[in-house]
Amino acid sequence: MKQFVYADNAATTKISPAVLDAMMPWLTDGYGNASSIYQKGREARLAMEKARHQVEKALGVPLSRPDYPVEVYFTSGGSEADNWAIKGAAHLMAKQGKKHIITTVFEHHAVLHTCAALEKEGFEVTYLPVSDRGLITAEQVQAALREDTALVSVMYANNEIGTVQPIPQIGAVCKKHGVLFHTDAVQAVGNVPIHVVEQNIDLLSLSGHKIHAQKGIGALYCRKGIRLPNLIDGGAQERGHRAGTENIAAIVGLGVAIEAACTDIPGRAARLCALRDRLIAEISQIDRVHLNGDPVHRLPGNVNFSFEGVEGEALLLSLDALGICASSGSACTSGSLDPSHVLLGIGLPHEVAHGSLRLTFSDDNTMEDVDYILEVLPGVISRLRAMSPLWERITKA
Repeated sequence: MKQFVYADNAATTKISPAVLDAMMPWLTDGYGNASSIYQKGREARLAMEKARHQVEKALGVPLSRPDYPVEVYFTSGGSEADNWAIKGAAHLMAKQGKKHIITTVFEHHAVLHTCAALEKEGFEVTYLPVSDRGLITAEQVQAALREDTALVSVMYANNEIGTVQPIPQIGAVCKKHGVLFHTDAVQAVGNVPIHVVEQNIDLLSLSGHKIHAQKGIGALYCRKGIRLPNLIDGGAQERGHRAGTENIAAIVGLGVAIEAACTDIPGRAARLCALRDRLIAEISQIDRVHLNGDPVHRLPGNVNFSFEGVEGEALLLSLDALGICASSGSACTSGSLDPSHVLLGIGLPHEVAHGSLRLTFSDDNTMEDVDYILEVLPGVISRLRAMSPLWERITKA
């Protein structure tokens, strides 16, 4: 192994030193239960509420006060927050006779599988198609609205191809028609400016391990006035909506992580875009390669290509042997024989979708990482194609 490059930050990120330092006291001496009234309990509650304010500030939420309803609830991660938002909103609006949901064909499975579960309960779901660049429009959402539409759920940024959707415009359409709007912002937080009030977002999901906090912590923003059904019954935690003793160390870590991620979004984006754009420009020179996603409306650190005549699994294993951690939309990551539903959703044929490569960067990555990827990737592609019967058929076609 000549060098090690971690380029799979969309899957998970490394805990930052600042986050770990902030968490450590709450894993040792700060073991009090935040529901207890003695000093150790009060200290834990204060730390938790500080973290809640950090999340609120990062999202543009008015800070919670004792006389002001909490709008940010801590969860175990993005998937839980998605489930709570979508199922909760659906069941809430069903009481008003509204059982229609709008989403897109290439949402994260935490959204798609949740919608599928609601369909079994009698809800109707409209799955909006996306363009070949992975974008939808506010006009598509408006055209799909009905009198019985309860909820629109559109991810802020796609986890595979990095496309950033026109969330403020979609939010405006939903607000105009009195429809609840949820966005899965797991990939977007820290990468694009988010202001839930200005962007008319009613519900938003996020996850800590995408922004250098630990795994197993996330949050759901729920606009004041929306009273979702309880997620977990049994205790008074999270204003009675999610029972269970709070994980103070993880919550504190999330607060520090989201504050750091959102402190200088333009500066961070500029650094990551420089890495991304150089990688895209150079990889685009390889024969029969396809950039997946929009070249402009995409996350700063996301690169996704499909290589004709290459299997994603073989590509990942070859790169791993050279010290590069990446991901693919092929069977080796999905656990099925089918390629990524995201790549199929933008119109790629199966054989091309199977040859995808996703490289995603964080602040830990450098231009030297890009140099190393560009040094070894063309050779890997050439070697795999030389062994591929499919490549031979493609070149002779």
